[in-house]
Amino acid sequence: MGVNFKDIIPKSPIKLEDLNGKIIAIDAYNAIYQFLSIIRQPDGTPLKDSTGKITSHLSGLFYRTSNLVEMGLKPVYIFDGKSPALKAEEIERRRQAKVHAIAEYEKAAAAGDIAKMRTYAQASTTMKDYMLDDSIKLIELMGLPWVQAPSEGEAQAAYMTRKGNSDYCASQDYDSLLFGAPKLLRNVTISGRRKVPGKNMYIDITPEVAELSKILSFCKLSHEQLVDVGILIGTDFNPDGIKGIGSKTALKLIKEYGTIEKAVLHIKDAKFTVDPVEIKNIFLQPKVSDDYKMEWKEPDQQGIVDFLCGEKEFSEERIQKALERMNIGNKKQKSKTSLEKWFT
Repeated sequence: MGVNFKDIIPKSPIKLEDLNGKIIAIDAYNAIYQFLSIIRQPDGTPLKDSTGKITSHLSGLFYRTSNLVEMGLKPVYIFDGKSPALKAEEIERRRQAKVHAIAEYEKAAAAGDIAKMRTYAQASTTMKDYMLDDSIKLIELMGLPWVQAPSEGEAQAAYMTRKGNSDYCASQDYDSLLFGAPKLLRNVTISGRRKVPGKNMYIDITPEVAELSKILSFCKLSHEQLVDVGILIGTDFNPDGIKGIGSKTALKLIKEYGTIEKAVLHIKDAKFTVDPVEIKNIFLQPKVSDDYKMEWKEPDQQGIVDFLCGEKEFSEERIQKALERMNIGNKKQKSKTSLEKWFT
């Protein structure tokens, strides 16, 4: 779900090719779900190998990541650990939504409605253990680092960026900002032309950056107050927020009254199922770790071919072309590093 900040915070378009040499901490679960959801046949069927195992996530992970490396970016993937107990309600809501989507998919299939089949198939996307294992294996074969977060991946990515170990966080969700990410990149893994769900129209999705310092200055808020705004709207830890309170109203209330505790006194029938202080602590004092090492290596080209082509039945011609592009990006990195050493 993520907090809905899209109407109240400033964002700027950005060209990924201008981020040559920058380290990007990518929310791995967020990206993999996007690949699983989007990379499908017209009727919603995901890519599969001959054993019936889904490979859509590997297709997205390999080709999109190779594009990023070609542009000179240095990706590091951050994987979620154990979710906070307060996220249980949101996890159950998502499970129920998938169950409903599966039932609706069957109805659409029986009616031969291809468009609805794809829509409901996307909504029923589920992550299996083997998908995570395969994703980590591919990331390692590509010579890229990955980090296991103790809890929320977005919190770990934000922490690493604040420390200066990465330059940007990358996720579709704005929660990274609540966790204190200085710079959030969106549309890194899904940029391009995309169909609007349920409508016969397409939109262009381009990368954009949201900078926390600019957001706080624009909204005239502190970071803690931004978290309060998010809680009023609804987060993964209180999905419903306060009934009838949207992003603009929430922002107005916190700017006027200063804190969520004072603001709720002026909201009719305001009710929280969870103590806002508990939610604030998740964002302001998240579980993070310093137990990680980031090292970029040359991709194991033969290993990638054996895995993706030999095991997962990808086209070797396409894989080889993508590997060639990765090599171009790696050469850019080496050239840039050599120049930096020369002038420092």
